[in-house]
Amino acid sequence: MSTAAAVLERCARLGEVSEEPGRLVRRYATPAMREANDLVSGWMEAAGLAVSEDAAGNLVGRRAGVERALVLGSHLDTVIDAGRYDGPLGVLAAIALVERLGDTQLPFAVEVVGFADEEGVRYPTAFLGSSAMAGRFAPAWLDLTDADGVTMADALRGFGGDPEAVATAARPAGELLAYCEVHIEQGPVLERRGAPVGVVTAISGQTHAELAFRGEAGHAGTVPMDVRHDALGAAAEWIVAAEALARARPGLVATVGRLAVEPGARNVIPGVAKLTLDVRHGSDAIRREAIADLRAEAQRVAAARGVGLAWDARGETAAVPTAPELCERLADAVAATGLPVERLPSGAGHDGVAMAAVAPVAMLFVRCAGGISHNPAESVAEEDVAVALDVLERFVRELA
Repeated sequence: MSTAAAVLERCARLGEVSEEPGRLVRRYATPAMREANDLVSGWMEAAGLAVSEDAAGNLVGRRAGVERALVLGSHLDTVIDAGRYDGPLGVLAAIALVERLGDTQLPFAVEVVGFADEEGVRYPTAFLGSSAMAGRFAPAWLDLTDADGVTMADALRGFGGDPEAVATAARPAGELLAYCEVHIEQGPVLERRGAPVGVVTAISGQTHAELAFRGEAGHAGTVPMDVRHDALGAAAEWIVAAEALARARPGLVATVGRLAVEPGARNVIPGVAKLTLDVRHGSDAIRREAIADLRAEAQRVAAARGVGLAWDARGETAAVPTAPELCERLADAVAATGLPVERLPSGAGHDGVAMAAVAPVAMLFVRCAGGISHNPAESVAEEDVAVALDVLERFVRELA
């Protein structure tokens, strides 16, 4: 069996570890997550890694070496009804790399990390595991409760972690040589370019907002069209305008992912329309300019239709450029395989967002079928995984 086939076989085995029968669900600090950590721990030990878990529940396998450590890996948690590869592929590819290195001497240690939570499904956080390692874990998170009323502190304690000692998971700046993550692309760009892998140039920044257009409910049969204050009509006009604005700016994506209409009856003119907005771009300046334009357009639509507008900024995450020197080393490793070098930003967030606080970051994307992710249909080809392993091995050996 090839190394790539072995990685995919392990992805399939790990994909069977779930909280629910019939679909893949693996949330932070659950029994399924404990089973996953134990399974991956066994593979780490078989590869010769010294295995431990930090106080936040992150799984760490270390290959001894002098000086600083190169960290490889990704996350082991999943979304609801997930695919097998988002996260685990990066952890299992890193373990396979260590197996390939064998007794090769390197001037640095190698650590393979399976982060305990990146998706933020059980608790309203993101990059929880990597934030702990980067020293960015907010103590207030421990008081958050899940849908069953279980606090994060209690869940972590039951998992075998130590909520009082989460700060000990932090790695001081300068202790780590770099962080490199192999991850499925989760989009269609590499497939469209006919490329098995791509070098990530940046992890896009994000802005989230919630909007409400407030008009006047009325009878659907008796209020003339020219005197209506239809909140849903305003929302619909603005959504189409937002899509057009994003299409006109290369690299920008804008998504309205949730829409709620009140009163929500067939024969009542909508009085309120509430919606969410998610805007992303690799450039913070372009993203913020787009947000300003989108807000101005919402105000224009509301005024023209005689409805009120509430705009609630729910926060933003700055773009994280990957380290140029590491990008070039990855690009050289791709070129050494005889393939053209494809570069692209990541529209999705990754653990590198947090890890960038303590180490230079690099990412290698692997083509996924149809660009499908966060979906049981998520799929990668064995030959593409083989390319990614070759590139990762060259990258690590050249760092030495």
